[in-house]
Amino acid sequence: MSGGRMDVENDSSATEFVLLGLTQQPELQLPLFFLFLGIYVMAVVGNLGLIVLIVLNPHLHTPMYYFLFNLSFVDLCYSCVITPRMLMSFVKVNIISYAECMTQLFFSSFFVIDECCILTSMAYDRYVAICQPLLYKVTMSLQVCFMLTTGVYAMGFAGAMAHTGSMLRVTFCDGNIINHFACDIHPLLQLSCTSTYVNELVVFIVVGINVTVPCLTLFISYTMILSTILHMDSARGRSKAFSTCSSHIIAAGFFFGSGAFMFLRPSPAGSLAHDKVCTIFYTIVGPMLNPFIYSLRNKDIHVALRKTLKKSIFF
Repeated sequence: MSGGRMDVENDSSATEFVLLGLTQQPELQLPLFFLFLGIYVMAVVGNLGLIVLIVLNPHLHTPMYYFLFNLSFVDLCYSCVITPRMLMSFVKVNIISYAECMTQLFFSSFFVIDECCILTSMAYDRYVAICQPLLYKVTMSLQVCFMLTTGVYAMGFAGAMAHTGSMLRVTFCDGNIINHFACDIHPLLQLSCTSTYVNELVVFIVVGINVTVPCLTLFISYTMILSTILHMDSARGRSKAFSTCSSHIIAAGFFFGSGAFMFLRPSPAGSLAHDKVCTIFYTIVGPMLNPFIYSLRNKDIHVALRKTLKKSIFF
């Protein structure tokens, strides 16, 4: 590596990085490879299956499933950005170029912020459906849903640009070995030999906004939803309302809990082992669980699946 020349070209002495992966223990490499390969396959099949079901079944063309479609799309893309690179670390030395690393950082940031915003939009949708049912069709019109999803992807793009742009100004001269399975913010900053104050500030602002605001929205929405449910006269109505909300609460709690624990810390110099575990939960396990969380007790999804299977059998 010719250090001085590369500093001029991309402000970084590293032309490539080595991703160490999840663990360096040889006896764990093969079992973990098959474990995460299975999780990846389930995530792809589950999310792709939900996307196909929602597209093919007109009775699922409602705001609730419109947002679920977008959540499944984001989870599918997120899995494809993170997991294949992680699997490579189990079978060989995982070398990633500087450009590929920054690209992975951009798209992982983009999709994680998208997920935050989509889960928030879904909470708002449930609030309107349960607390203001007579105004639901007007409040959650096609135009409103489109505007919300446009805002979701705009927030993701802005946050990803902020993270990636601030990372591009960092000079890496403390080696090129990333103690992680992905090009994540914290392990990259530990390789920097220049000030990371701007990066830490960007992380605090972007992550703070995309965790604090959604969490407050979720808390307010579900406080009002719970109050409305408890005042319902019909036991069947209460049960139906609880069943449609419980899935979302589980998915949102899982995602925001692991994300907040990792990012909302005063310094990026914390334990990278904890960072890896947290990253696994919200980037790999979450996208695999979400299709099951939203479909296991969902009668509409069951009906759509039966109809789709019958059509495929007859054709």
